Amino acid sequence: MSEGDMDDVVVVGAGPTGLMLAGELALAGVAVVVLERRQTPDLVGTRARGFHSRTIELFDQRGIADRFLDQGQTFQAMSFAGTPLDVAGLPSRHPYTLGLSQGHVEGILRGWVDELDVPIRFGVEVAGLSQDDSGVEVVLADGARLRAGYLVGADGGRSVVRKAVGIRLEGARATRSHLIAEVELSEEPPTGMRQDDVGIHGINLLAGSTFGVVVTERELGGGAEPTLADLSAALTQVYGSDFGVHDPSWLSRFTDAALQAADYRRGRVLVAGDAAHIHPPTGGQGIGLGVQDAVNLGWKLAQVVKGASPEALLDSYFAERHPATARVLDNVVTQAILQRSDARTDAVRATFADLLGSDRPRNQVAGLLSGLDVAYDLGEGHPLLGRRMPDLDLVTPAGPRRVYELLHDARPLLLNLGAPGSLAAPRWADRVTQVDAESSGPWVLPVVGTVAAPTAVLVRPDGHVAWVGEGSADGLDRALATWCGPPAG
Repeated sequence: MSEGDMDDVVVVGAGPTGLMLAGELALAGVAVVVLERRQTPDLVGTRARGFHSRTIELFDQRGIADRFLDQGQTFQAMSFAGTPLDVAGLPSRHPYTLGLSQGHVEGILRGWVDELDVPIRFGVEVAGLSQDDSGVEVVLADGARLRAGYLVGADGGRSVVRKAVGIRLEGARATRSHLIAEVELSEEPPTGMRQDDVGIHGINLLAGSTFGVVVTERELGGGAEPTLADLSAALTQVYGSDFGVHDPSWLSRFTDAALQAADYRRGRVLVAGDAAHIHPPTGGQGIGLGVQDAVNLGWKLAQVVKGASPEALLDSYFAERHPATARVLDNVVTQAILQRSDARTDAVRATFADLLGSDRPRNQVAGLLSGLDVAYDLGEGHPLLGRRMPDLDLVTPAGPRRVYELLHDARPLLLNLGAPGSLAAPRWADRVTQVDAESSGPWVLPVVGTVAAPTAVLVRPDGHVAWVGEGSADGLDRALATWCGPPAG
């Protein structure tokens, strides 16, 4: 894209959130370009190492889940403050954690968006921006300027985009910091994890003499980039030796801060993923929260860009994602506090472990951390309303189908489970997939349990149920207008 050209949307950041959002927009026919500050796709450091059930389901809704499953390893790894949470019984086709590095995740998503003809421009750094009623002007570090209808910052916790539009972060400020690195060690260290009154520490062999290290610092680290001397001092404080640490391939610092953007939108500029919320890696929530942001925002932004829906639809992005993410961050903060090992913290952790021995609290926490229990507030009604649609086996005129197969093109889905031809929305036929189907299986929701089978559902492109039919079409037109825009003609 050269100066003077204008895309519908510019996405800043080619991490999992930015790439997923770009794919969502491209599926809807929106012209999108991704700008990435890194010179190459290569990541420095291992960063996130996997994600949970709902994230896999979202990839399944776009027909790309197998790409991740083929490269990763599934296992039961979820826990709360050291207490294992077996999610194998959750009602999902993917009741497990998928172990896969962020580098692999990004590589798979880049392949997908490349198939969708989305350009990714590496080595392009955003220095500032301005906006008016018709678009956003992006100022690059080299002095060039780009223009787009909308801009989304998916550029991480230190987001230039978020700062440029003055969105502040709110929440639990940092009280502890941790050093994390991949380094060479000259001496053989004790491997595994340990806890003390400061926090959690660990050393693990990666290959040869290369080790992955995480150490909680006794004093809150400053804002400057950490040095090898900082890591040496922290190792010595915890282990009595730095084991001859040298030649870090990467070294970083994170804190226990859990903060959210006070708003996710300023005019034509929005934020998503780590740009909208930062938190420690406890529980492995980072990739999942970002992908959920992208899938929630993508179809809404596409409908606004294409003129199918009013701009007010974008307000529902913050209204839905902010409270859903806040619940997860509260959980992450609690777990981070419980990483210390002293008499008082041990007592609290033991109390939680006792509670999680019972089915209901264990399922409730597992539903939260897996992402399967997300319920957007769409008003009173059937328990399905606002929740993610179960991936049921269906019998359709075109043959057997899974619900998620019908969402591959990221279009709203009106699923009629009553008599064939008894329900239709012809005035929305240009933008809503309408399918008659039969399903004999039970309708089971995480945490909620079995619910009454509806006669029809309207499923949004993000997989959440926007309307439930219970023997009539009452409210359907209103739901279609709200989420799919005014009817044609």
